[in-house]
Amino acid sequence: MTAAANPSIKGIPVIGITVGDPAGVGPELAAEALRHPPEGVRLEVIGDSSAHMPGQPDHEGSIRAIKALEESVRRAMEGELAAIVTGPVSKKQLHGAGFAFPGQTEFFAARAGIENFAMLLTGGPLTVALVTAHVPLREVAGMLTTAEIIRVGGLLSDFLLRRGTPAPRIAVAGLNPHAGEQGDLGDEEGRLIDPAIPQLTAENPRSSFSGPFSPDTIFWRAANGEFDAVLCMYHDQGLIPLKLLGFHDGVNVTIGLPFVRTSPDHGTAYEIAGKGKASAESFLSAVRLAAELVRGKD
Repeated sequence: MTAAANPSIKGIPVIGITVGDPAGVGPELAAEALRHPPEGVRLEVIGDSSAHMPGQPDHEGSIRAIKALEESVRRAMEGELAAIVTGPVSKKQLHGAGFAFPGQTEFFAARAGIENFAMLLTGGPLTVALVTAHVPLREVAGMLTTAEIIRVGGLLSDFLLRRGTPAPRIAVAGLNPHAGEQGDLGDEEGRLIDPAIPQLTAENPRSSFSGPFSPDTIFWRAANGEFDAVLCMYHDQGLIPLKLLGFHDGVNVTIGLPFVRTSPDHGTAYEIAGKGKASAESFLSAVRLAAELVRGKD
């Protein structure tokens, strides 16, 4: 099954919104998004958005969240939705309700039948893509391969070009402290990452790739404009600097899907759900980015 190229109603692209866990802050953030829709798109809440006890997650709420995800991806693949913006969920709660995926990123890729996908985040002065994502840190080194670095780097290049960066400058982070210190602190840089860089440049001629750089300095350099994005080896390597510098407007993007999928870069925040304290900026940023990508303003 293939998604339609321009899903729309009367020429207006439709963006579906799932509220995530109804006990979290998702419902109030989705309501705020509906009050501030971007131009040129129509927003629609997907799934059961009826009231739920804020801050009190339970099995029923998780089932509702899963059903909304299933409905949203079905409609996207059938061409009814041009994009999906997903509200925050608790992975633990979802797994307790039978959700068989590490996270929403992997769910959408599986339902779309896509293996060439990756997790990307953008906010503030940084854009980062992750070679490995929702896996324990102790497993990262064993999962890294030159081929995976090349694959995700290519997706990152495509995303930057789609957003209008004419000649993306992409920094490749090392895995180890000081990027391995020429092998004294680990050999993954020389054995896995170095060989990927010339291949990335050859396969993505409109972009430039360089590295591997020491992870403790490369994000400062990127944030100050030397690079357009950083290709990261694992989850927290990219998310810690991203959230430090762009916490309130960070957006999670699943790159490689046949439709646009974004989400806010924060969790359910059960402790403040329903109290009017949640900032909607990240959610609104996710909606705005989805609209930008749908409208094709590259």
